[in-house]
Amino acid sequence: MKSEFAIILFLTTVIFYNNSIGHVTNSTKTSIDSLIEVIMKETGIVGIGASLIVDKEVVWTKGYGYADNENKIPFTPTTIMNIASISKTFTGVCIMKAVEDGKVSLDEDINRYLPFKVINPNCPNDKITLRHLATHTSGLVDRHPIYSEHYFYDGKKPEPLGEFLKSYFVQGGKNYSNDNFLNAKPGENRAYSNIGAGLAGYIVELQTGMKLNDYAKKNIFKPLKMSNTGWALSEIKIENHSKLYRKKGDNIEQIQFYELTTYPDGGVRTSVSELSKFFISLLNDGKYKNTRILKSETVEEMLRFQYTETNSPENVNIKKLNQGIFWATKLGATRIGHNGSDPGVRTFMLSDLTKEIGVIIFFNTELNDENEGKFFDIYEELYKYGEGLKTKQPAANSVYKN
Repeated sequence: MKSEFAIILFLTTVIFYNNSIGHVTNSTKTSIDSLIEVIMKETGIVGIGASLIVDKEVVWTKGYGYADNENKIPFTPTTIMNIASISKTFTGVCIMKAVEDGKVSLDEDINRYLPFKVINPNCPNDKITLRHLATHTSGLVDRHPIYSEHYFYDGKKPEPLGEFLKSYFVQGGKNYSNDNFLNAKPGENRAYSNIGAGLAGYIVELQTGMKLNDYAKKNIFKPLKMSNTGWALSEIKIENHSKLYRKKGDNIEQIQFYELTTYPDGGVRTSVSELSKFFISLLNDGKYKNTRILKSETVEEMLRFQYTETNSPENVNIKKLNQGIFWATKLGATRIGHNGSDPGVRTFMLSDLTKEIGVIIFFNTELNDENEGKFFDIYEELYKYGEGLKTKQPAANSVYKN
């Protein structure tokens, strides 16, 4: 990731109020509005939604630009969008719920759960576990273009997840190759694997007897009243879904909606407003307001840094990178949570290490490499803005309610 955090934001006084749909918004234009609007104009970003979480409460949320550029439909905190790899945190919660219910173990050989064998030909006698999959140390890797070919556009339906995984990991399958595996034992090397995340989600499905979307709906979406969140286009209100865009040269082109075979790695669609509830529950030991989705000790294990001085991958410096269960440090180990990137999508769900300041941002536009750093600039400025709001938090608690 490349970004230079060069802009210094002067925080101005902000007046907040609860509007009719329950979101806290600015009543006057502020310097953060001006900064974001300047970057949007410079880069061509079409729409942005964001929220700031201070001490486990949403204290600010707002949308900028458009969810539909052609029809000038505003992007708001309730606009739905696919969130790319932030979806892995939902898969992580599903895994941990299955652990709570005794359906799976983080440290059991995954072949105990599968109808086919996943064996790394470079170390055939070493077991791979859910913990390995969820910390990207399984030795299973994404091979391109195979992985990227399993995005399906224009209403085409993906290949069933189990069939794809079998073809990819079982010798003789149409997508099998030794290049699908690292020449390293499980735990020895960190290699970010979307297909590994797909495999983890598939194991949850097999062991719970429920599709991942239904399992998440039962244990996450319904309890948190995330009624506009789902794992497929058919599960959400398509009219509330943002269109997706790509900056190409000087032009902005629209990208068709898509779904992917390995949906546990990136298929969730939600809004800034609803994702804020989920993020707060993880930052708050599994609880959002009066609703608990996981036991506190289960969340502690999910978010615990799994790499230690004596037990970490050979290619990881734990002072710069660490990993929970589909949860990671970012920005030089100064933040925790997850990012996401997919065609037409860039998303952030990150908190400081103390879990006091959280930032969620959705961008519905894919930028070129030259402008990629602007996403991080906006994130960093919103984080600074959140720091400023935290200094006013004693007074805010009586006003800024989500």
